[in-house]
Amino acid sequence: MSIPHRKFDALIIGAGGAGLNAALRLASADLRVAVVSKVFPTRSHTVAAQGGVNAALANVLPDDWHWHMFDTVKGSDYLGDQDAIEYMCREAIPTVYELEHAGVPFSRLDDGTIYQRAFGGQSQQFGGEQAARTCAAADRTGHAILHTLYQQNVRARTHFFDEFFAIDLIRDEEGVVLGALVLEIETGETLVIEAKATLFATGGYGQVFRTTTNAFINTGDGMAMALRAGVPLMDMEFFQFHPTGVAGKGMLITEGARGEGGYLVNGDGERFMERYAPRALDLASRDVVARSMVTEIREGRGCGPNKDHVMLKLDHLGAEVVHHRLPGITDICRVFLGLDPAREPIPVFPTAHYAMGGIPTDRFARVVAPARHGPEEVVPGLYAAGECACVSVHGANRLGGNSLLDILVFGRAAGTDILKYVAENPHHRPMRDADIEPAATRLGRWERTGDGEPVARVKADLRKLMEDHCGVFRDDATMAAGVEKLKRLRERVEHARLQDQSRTFNTARIEALELDNLVDVGMATLMSALHRQESRGAHSRVDYPARDDDHWMKHSLYSRDGDRMDFKPVRTKPLTVDSFPPKARVY
Repeated sequence: MSIPHRKFDALIIGAGGAGLNAALRLASADLRVAVVSKVFPTRSHTVAAQGGVNAALANVLPDDWHWHMFDTVKGSDYLGDQDAIEYMCREAIPTVYELEHAGVPFSRLDDGTIYQRAFGGQSQQFGGEQAARTCAAADRTGHAILHTLYQQNVRARTHFFDEFFAIDLIRDEEGVVLGALVLEIETGETLVIEAKATLFATGGYGQVFRTTTNAFINTGDGMAMALRAGVPLMDMEFFQFHPTGVAGKGMLITEGARGEGGYLVNGDGERFMERYAPRALDLASRDVVARSMVTEIREGRGCGPNKDHVMLKLDHLGAEVVHHRLPGITDICRVFLGLDPAREPIPVFPTAHYAMGGIPTDRFARVVAPARHGPEEVVPGLYAAGECACVSVHGANRLGGNSLLDILVFGRAAGTDILKYVAENPHHRPMRDADIEPAATRLGRWERTGDGEPVARVKADLRKLMEDHCGVFRDDATMAAGVEKLKRLRERVEHARLQDQSRTFNTARIEALELDNLVDVGMATLMSALHRQESRGAHSRVDYPARDDDHWMKHSLYSRDGDRMDFKPVRTKPLTVDSFPPKARVY
C-alpha cells in the first residue's frame, strides 16, 4: 500500500490528562513519543473538569488514603476491583504533589497549602463525618492540569499530531499491536504510525446520549477500536448521570457547588435530599442524588411551569464565595441562563456524564482480554487509561473527584509500564500490507457513492434512542425494545452515505467515522444493561430494584462478535490491607 509510515517508540491516541501524563513520563525518558489528537490538545475534554482531584492530603480536615479507599469501594457499590482502588488512593498523594511541582496553579489556603473542598461520598474514619479531599483550582481544575501537562510535554519534545483522527489499530497475525492508521483532517491523507507500544487515552462516549455534559469529541473512538480488534468492553451498563446539569441544556454544574454549601430544593421549596440521604444530604453519592431528583420530579414535586427540574441554591453563600470559588459556574449561568447564581437558584436535571465501563485493563494500564487461558490475558503492546479504560476503580458508580485522579494515576502507570515494555521489546515488529488492510477498508466504506440516508439523521436517532431506552431508571421491556431498534439502526448505518466526498478538512467524514464508533459503544451499553438483572450503582432497574451480590458480583464483558455477553470475577483482594466486604450502602 502506498500509505506513508512514521515510526515511534510509543503511540498515544488522545491528548487529555491520561494521554499527556503518560507522554510526559515517556518523553522525559528520551523515548520518541507520538500523540495523536483529533483536536488541539488543550481542547481535550479534561479541560471541562471543574471540581477537583481527590487526594488524602489532610490540608483542611484529617484524612487518610485508607479512608479514601473505603469511600471509593463503597461508592462503586462494591463492584470496583480493590487492588486497583488501593493503588489509586495510595498514589493520589504523590501524583498531586507531582502536578504541583509541574506548575498546576491550585487554589491555596492561608498557609499556602493546596485548597481542598468537600465532595459527595467522602468521609473520615471509614464512613464517619464529611471529609474535605478534593484538591481544586477554583472550578477550573481540569483546565489548569491540562494546560500544565501540555506545556511540560512541549518542553519534553513530545511529537504532536494535532487534528488527526485514529481510524483503527493495526495488529499482526499473532495479535500484537503494531500501531494505528490515522487520518489527517486538514488534508484527508492517511498515515500509518508504527509503534512498539500503543496507548488508548480517548476519553468517554457521552455523545451517544442526546443530553450530555460531554464535548462533541467524546464519541467512544478508543472503545470502538478495541471492540473491532477483538477486545471486549467491560461494565458498559454503568453510565453516570450527573445530578446537576443545566436543565434542558446539559452543561455541567460542578459538584463543588454543593461542596461549597449549595443545596437542592424541589417545587415545594423542600431540601428533599433529607428524605433519601439523611446524613450526607446533598453530598450523597452521585447515583443516589440523581435518582432522588428524578423521583421528586416523577412524583410531581418538580420546579418550573412543566415541573421538569429541581433547583440548586447557592444564593445563601454570598457573592464573595460564589464568584471567587465558582467563577466558571458563574459564567455558565450568566451566558446560558441569564442569571447570577449568587442571587438566583439554578434549574438542574441529571445529564449523561461519565462512563464507568470501558476497555478492561490491569493496574499497570495494560489491556487484558479473554484469550486461551482466562479473562485477563495481556494484549501485547496495547494499553488504555482514563475514561476509555475500565481498571476498575469506579465499579458501578464513580465518586466526584476520582475521574481526574484516575486519568492522572493510570496515565502515569501506563507511562511507567511502557518504558519497561519498550526496553524488553526494543525493535519494531514487521508490518505487512495485510495488517493495514482492515483499517483501510473501514475508511474506504465511507467513499461509496449513490443514494443513502444522511449520517446526521442516523446519529440524531441513535442519541434519542439511547436517552429513551437507557436512562436513569431502566426495565427489561424498555431496554429490549431499545436493543431491537439499535439493531435496525445499525443496518441503516450500513446504507448511509457521505454526501461530501471532498478530502480537505472534511469534518463530515469524521462525523461518519464517529457514528460507527457510537453505534458500537451504544450497543455495548444497552446489551450489558439488559443482561444485568439487579440494581447497583448507576444501573437502576425498576424490575430488579435490589442489589444481588449472590448472582451479580461480577464484571460484564460485551464482545462485538455476535453481540456476545460474558462475565468475570471482581477482584475483592486489595494489595496490602484487608478487603472491604459488601454491605448496605447508606449515606
